[in-house]
Amino acid sequence: MTSYEQAILAAKAIDSKKGLDIQVIEISDVSVLADYMVIATGTSSTHVKALADEIEYKLDEAGVSVSHIEGYRSNTWILLDYVDVIVNVFSDEARKFYDLDRLWQDGKPVDLTGIID
Repeated sequence: MTSYEQAILAAKAIDSKKGLDIQVIEISDVSVLADYMVIATGTSSTHVKALADEIEYKLDEAGVSVSHIEGYRSNTWILLDYVDVIVNVFSDEARKFYDLDRLWQDGKPVDLTGIID
């Protein structure tokens, strides 16, 4: 599975659990960290955790194991590291505070029209 397919599968998993403001950003040209950064927002700490669980479940089902998870106990920002894809699930307040959308603005946003609702 390519890194693009992993990022899209993560976005679909987030969308299936009603995650908000889903962004997939191609960062391979601006960073060596990963190929794609996925950013989304949950409506509560329980929702943030549920989104992270769904992402991990769907990617694991597709044969892609998470390399590392950070923030699972805080439930305001959970980071799932899939080596070539980094998924960030935030509470609304944490997303505004850390502002990763601005930080990765030099990356190329992936058009999710027709991929997610």
